[in-house]
Amino acid sequence: MDVEDQESPLEVVSDRCGLLSVLLDTDEDSDDAEGQEAFEDEDEALPPDLQWLEELYDDDHRDVDGDGDLAVAAVSGKKRRNAETARMFKLRRNLDQLDCFHRQKELDVLRARKELESCGQNIKSLMEHRDDLEKEMERQRAADDSVALFRVRTRHQQLCEKLRNEEELEGLVNTGLRQQERLLSEVEVELGRFSSLRQEVQEEERVFKALRSQKAARRLQREGKASQNRQLKTQQLRDEQAAVLKREEAEFRRKVEEGRASRKKAAKYLKETIKRMRRHESEKEQQNTELLKKRTQAVESLKSNIAATHESLRKQQKRAEERRRRQHRESLEAQGIDSAKQMYHQKQREEIKQKQAEFEERQKSKRGEIAAKLLQEERLLKSRKRQRQALLAKHSTGVKFPALERARETLLRYLDPSSPPPPPAAEERATAQWRRLSGLSRSSSASSDVEGLEEETAEQEVDRQSLADSLAEPEFSGLWDQNDKKRLNVKVPFVQTEGKQEAPEMTFPAKKVHGKELKGPPFISKPKVILFKDFDVGTVYKKKIVLTNVSYVTNHCKLLGVSAKLKHILSVSFEPPGALSTGMSCDMHAVFKPEINQDLEGEVQFASALGPFSVPVRCTMKRCDLEVDSQRVDFGSHVVGQTISWTITLTNKGALATVFSLDTATHLSPETSHAQTTPEVSANTCQEESSQNTTSEDRSSSELQPKQESQEPCEASQQEPPEAAASSPDVIPETCVSTGDEQSHSDSGDISLGNVREGEIGPFESVKLEVLFTPTIPGDAKLDFHIKFSDLTCKPIAIQVRGVAVSVPVYVVQPSMDMKICMFDGRYQDTIVVQSRAGAALKLTFEVCPEMRRHMEILPKTGVVEARSSFKAQLRFQPRKSLPRDAERLFDSDTGVLEVPLVVRVAGQVKPVHFTVHAVVTTSDLRFDRAEVDFGFCSVDQSVRSSVRLTNLSLQLQEFGFTGLPEFIDVQPNDGFGTLLPQETLEMYLIFSADKAKEYSFQINCKTFMNRDFPLSCRAVGVRPPLQLSHSLVHFGATALGDGSTAVLYVLGPPTAQNRSKRPPLLPPAAAPRLFSFVPPPDSDVSISPSAGGVLPGERCLVQVSFRPRLSDQHIREEALRLLQRARSARVEELERNGGAEQKVPVEDGPSSTESPDPAHVQPGSEPYEEARSSLLRSFAPRYRECTVPCFVAEAPPRPEDDPQAQPTWRPYNTLFLKLQCPAVQPPLVVVSSGGKNRVDFHQVALGVKVINRLTIQNISRETLDLSSSLLCPFGPFCLLNALRSVRPGGEHTLVLAFTPSLEKKYCETLEVRSQTMTLEIALRGEGVVLAVTSSHPGGLLDFGYVMEKEGASHVLKLQNSSAVSVGFRALLASLDPSRPQGNADHVPFLLRRCDPQAQPTVGTQNYSGLCVFSAAPVEGSIAPGQSRDIALTFQPDHPSVYYSDRLTVELMDKSEVCAVDLRGAASSHNMYLTGGDRLTVPIESPLPPLIHGRVEEKQPPTPVLVTLRASCGAGGGVSPAVRELQVGCIRSTQPIDKKGDFHWDNVASLQQLGFSLEPSKGTVKSGHKRTITVTWTPQSGYKPYEVVQTCLPLTLKGDETNVYSVNLMALLSNPAH
Repeated sequence: MDVEDQESPLEVVSDRCGLLSVLLDTDEDSDDAEGQEAFEDEDEALPPDLQWLEELYDDDHRDVDGDGDLAVAAVSGKKRRNAETARMFKLRRNLDQLDCFHRQKELDVLRARKELESCGQNIKSLMEHRDDLEKEMERQRAADDSVALFRVRTRHQQLCEKLRNEEELEGLVNTGLRQQERLLSEVEVELGRFSSLRQEVQEEERVFKALRSQKAARRLQREGKASQNRQLKTQQLRDEQAAVLKREEAEFRRKVEEGRASRKKAAKYLKETIKRMRRHESEKEQQNTELLKKRTQAVESLKSNIAATHESLRKQQKRAEERRRRQHRESLEAQGIDSAKQMYHQKQREEIKQKQAEFEERQKSKRGEIAAKLLQEERLLKSRKRQRQALLAKHSTGVKFPALERARETLLRYLDPSSPPPPPAAEERATAQWRRLSGLSRSSSASSDVEGLEEETAEQEVDRQSLADSLAEPEFSGLWDQNDKKRLNVKVPFVQTEGKQEAPEMTFPAKKVHGKELKGPPFISKPKVILFKDFDVGTVYKKKIVLTNVSYVTNHCKLLGVSAKLKHILSVSFEPPGALSTGMSCDMHAVFKPEINQDLEGEVQFASALGPFSVPVRCTMKRCDLEVDSQRVDFGSHVVGQTISWTITLTNKGALATVFSLDTATHLSPETSHAQTTPEVSANTCQEESSQNTTSEDRSSSELQPKQESQEPCEASQQEPPEAAASSPDVIPETCVSTGDEQSHSDSGDISLGNVREGEIGPFESVKLEVLFTPTIPGDAKLDFHIKFSDLTCKPIAIQVRGVAVSVPVYVVQPSMDMKICMFDGRYQDTIVVQSRAGAALKLTFEVCPEMRRHMEILPKTGVVEARSSFKAQLRFQPRKSLPRDAERLFDSDTGVLEVPLVVRVAGQVKPVHFTVHAVVTTSDLRFDRAEVDFGFCSVDQSVRSSVRLTNLSLQLQEFGFTGLPEFIDVQPNDGFGTLLPQETLEMYLIFSADKAKEYSFQINCKTFMNRDFPLSCRAVGVRPPLQLSHSLVHFGATALGDGSTAVLYVLGPPTAQNRSKRPPLLPPAAAPRLFSFVPPPDSDVSISPSAGGVLPGERCLVQVSFRPRLSDQHIREEALRLLQRARSARVEELERNGGAEQKVPVEDGPSSTESPDPAHVQPGSEPYEEARSSLLRSFAPRYRECTVPCFVAEAPPRPEDDPQAQPTWRPYNTLFLKLQCPAVQPPLVVVSSGGKNRVDFHQVALGVKVINRLTIQNISRETLDLSSSLLCPFGPFCLLNALRSVRPGGEHTLVLAFTPSLEKKYCETLEVRSQTMTLEIALRGEGVVLAVTSSHPGGLLDFGYVMEKEGASHVLKLQNSSAVSVGFRALLASLDPSRPQGNADHVPFLLRRCDPQAQPTVGTQNYSGLCVFSAAPVEGSIAPGQSRDIALTFQPDHPSVYYSDRLTVELMDKSEVCAVDLRGAASSHNMYLTGGDRLTVPIESPLPPLIHGRVEEKQPPTPVLVTLRASCGAGGGVSPAVRELQVGCIRSTQPIDKKGDFHWDNVASLQQLGFSLEPSKGTVKSGHKRTITVTWTPQSGYKPYEVVQTCLPLTLKGDETNVYSVNLMALLSNPAH
């Protein structure tokens, strides 16, 4: 250990001393300052972190004042001030800081002592080593070995240097230790100074906790009461809502029945009217048909006459025109002018004039159409204005029966064709918008629909002057009444058939005016709602409303009307003021005269330049709103004979009077069994019901209350409607009222009602109801009664009255005092509160039974209680060990329950007051499960743990702690401190760490808060193993799944020279080598290499520890089953949801449907397995594991000569332990392709072929990852083609990998993808194979023969793949080779070089169309292993030629050539052809087609053919005849031509004279066949050598055409040498 590498202890000590001084000064100053502030200014504001204390004490004071809790007031003594509480918390904070500082100093002292002890041990070992080196130097000096002496001397110098450094370090550590001890003593002195302050703070904290607990209990009680009240209110509301729903449902059914009856009645009238209309229509249609027939006949005759006249006129005009033209032509010819030209010009001028006249006519007609359209638009605008005015004047703008409306419009158009067309879609949309803004109901009775339909039809017929008056007359007398006739022109107000419907809320879209955005209506009203509250039927009410322009422009408003429901009862007087500037106002007067006693709602509609707006109208009738100030009366405890009264106030907040009565019956009828809700709830309910149909914002009842003052009744009605009479207070149902005599029988004997038991309560009045409590018998008294009302809408109010009657004037507030659980030798106290109801002061004496006087005491024993006041005494209880013997009658030893009766004697009162004190007295003992702990053998480099069970025998929790522990022992958990619950057993761990090789025997003490000690004896033996580990703890970094971490440590052998006398006990003598063996736990993801070996003395062995976290196979299988079950459940739910209850879900076959799934059924590598693995990777939570790997060390290995099969001896106490901390985290990178597998398998690839695979990885972490990769072998087949980049969270990156094998073998390589926190290893695999592909054609020439032009021939080339991989191929034609020279430049070298006269260029004649004459399909493809593939070769010429040629090359994907085929072919325009002669032209043709001449020759010359015959002389002088063959063929064609052809030679007889012979001379050739003609030449006698015999004869071929070939036969004799 070097001095430079350590922090100076002096600097540390100085820093800590400064901190101590600052802390002490701060504490003292803060205490003094806080004390002064607390006494100088008690009302000073609290700091921000303690402001909640003020709220806490405010709540406490309210609780004490409101509840009268005398016990809490007695415990607290007085109101705590906020400043004192703040001082308590500040003192506790400073004391905690001082305690923490004290613990820190103790820890520093212990650390310094351990460091000093370690330095001493190092110095001691170094000195021993130095002595050994000196002895070694003496031996080497005696042996005169200078080299060894120099080596030992160098080691001696190094050792001395280390020894000096250790001594210097020991001095520095010793100095630091003294300073730390001095600081610790100063801190302990400070702790002693603040001991009294600590006790004071603890006492204040205890009182504060008691206050908090009491406050929490009171708050819980209040919350319970509030929750009960809320439940009651909720139940009442639910019952009310159910009753309202029932009434609404009954009303709805009644109205539906009425509507059905009215529709049925109206349908009868409607059918009769429709029949009459149809009869009139049929008669009129018949008349129109007859008239139309007559007119049609007249028109037809007129048309025929006109047509005949036109035809005669046209003929006359034509003759006149012809005569005029002839005369004009003759005159022009006589003048010498070209008549044709002149006539042509004249005709053009006439056409131009005609076109100009037609153009002017079209212009006139268009102008007339435009004028007509303008007039029509004006009429349409006027009609729309009239329609809009008519719509706004009506009660409802909605169409009741759209089908009848459309039928009526169609009928009107038939009757009056000149009527304007119906409004367009835009006008209909505008009308619909006005209908929506009107907010009127669309539901009405059938009679009103019919009347509205008749009225609208009548109005439109009057405007259009058509027949419609008959629709308003009944066909049968008596069906319609006179009143109904009068109401034909009167709108019937709509009657709602449903319950309260919520009107659509009017929304005003935001408009921009002068750059400012206007939200809401352009005008606002004051008041916002026109409210008529508590109205009387028949009374007239007036209100004034002010409309203010709040828009940003000059605006105007126009009254449109009111809602249909308010049409006849609300009239609005409004004069349009014209244009109003921003902020200007105008007035409107509303007059309301109700006719029915019912709540009404509606609105007044206005129109403005910025759009429509409305003012809500709300009319509410009179109601009763009754409530009481308290529904529960508690008189408390009162002495018998006293009379106490309680007043209940009944208030009517409504405007309707009612009669009330008090009923003490215990049961009510089902209709009135529900209690009335509280006033707040009922008010809110009424407000919500009354605001359902309004379109403005919500308004509370508080806003509407002041507005009722503006209502001014103008005139009173002479008679009340029937609805008002039903709710009048004069009419009282008999079922709701009972007499006072009947109620008096049910009153309680002690609790009775006052004189007021029934009466009338007017609107906005209150009535006082008195309840009397006169106790006659001690005990509880109660009375439950109800307040009933004559108004059926008001439900009875339940009142509960409770009281307690007592007989004595003096009593103990708590007759049974519970001291809870107490321990022996503990001190406990409580307060006894004595209450007096007497009118004078009384003397009290407290008595304790004799057997409890040594354990219980009451102070003071005597006292005086004032009149109607209380007296407090202190009860002190200290149970001693002798309690079971002293109070055997009062104490149960088995349960520990103590019950002590106490007596309070009152002067002048014969009967004493008894009360009882209860307590549970228990012991404070703790017990260990064993008396001694034996740790056994413990290595000095390791720790041994043993467990002890500590049991609390008490019934109360106890705090404990192990104090005064030696340095080599540690107690866990929580450093040996903790709390034991009653009867709880806690397992404590004792950790023993031997510092020396010796025997240990010691004792540890467990101390409780009762200051009791419980000792425990321990013993152990410390040993030193022969081998050591360089590190006993290995902490791996956070390692991602799939990644790995590696650590290196050493196994150190024993020293080379040891002092045998200093060897630890129980160890055998050292021997070399020492064997070791690591045994990692199974499934720990840890591997150690080497796991076993031997170490010689003085040497060390390197050990590599690797940690590679992975997912357990069992976890993956379980996750796979869970995913499968989830998918199956989702599928079943979907089937059930789609198919419904009738469709049965199909049951899957297999073991999973009937048996519980087994994880073993999931096979690794399957799709569920990989999905489960990916799911676990993405949802993996950080995992931390610790494992301990034992390293067994053997004694001296057995000698082979003694026992060859002897095994080494392993001692348990020589075992070394290696602790590994292995944190595993979620991998930031995962593979999302290839099923999540971290490998890329290219399988078998042909040599030289590059195969590309892609692997996609995803960043599932929350940070951006910068990716990099390891280097692949530059000479290997694998290659990474793309660069790596940064991947954002959730992003993906694709690795493009290529594999190009060069040898036939298997390849394997690993690619590492690195990021900041993980290295992802990807295994690359592949195998190179040799391709083996054969062709059905060996190569060379492939002749397609002759075909007809523009027809084709085909041939199939088969490729067979005999290799083990798929092979790709390409079919390449030389004519399509891009590297071939353009313009037939490659033909020039072919013509210049000498070659075979029959030879042809590789690429010969091609089609004129530019298309290849030869084609291959497919051009490329792939052949599966062991399969074959056909290539179709096609020959399709477009013109006759015999020089078609090309070359086909089949290549594989590795550029190797399978075969090369020379393609040949010829094309003819006729089906007969001749071949076999000598070539007369070059085999190259022009790529352009020949020019087309204007004239075609009638007869083509014969085609010349040259046949050269060469006879040879034999060796004996004989002459071998020359033989040549010609072939005549017939092409098989798809054209409808002859199927065969003929040929014949002319002048065959003349050939024999020259030695020529032909066989055959004529013949027939079938379609698709050839005939061979053999030409033989034998020299005749007299033939001269080197003489050429030549002749010519024609050959005629007859097929689809006749062709003649001029065959030139040329023969000569050649020598054999030639």
